Amino acid sequence: MRRHGAMRHLNDDLLLETYEKACELELNDEFIFLITQELERRSITNRSAHHKKYH
Repeated sequence: MRRHGAMRHLNDDLLLETYEKACELELNDEFIFLITQELERRSITNRSAHHKKYH
């Protein structure tokens, strides 16, 4: 089973927005970790994300 395969369908902006909202809402750590893994796979960084727990 591909655990984060669905995230590959999100465009970069939507993935980053999802990450930021998940952190803001303090969603499940594993969910945020999966988003972070996909962001790293795409080499996406955001200055505001550096201050967050997972980036």
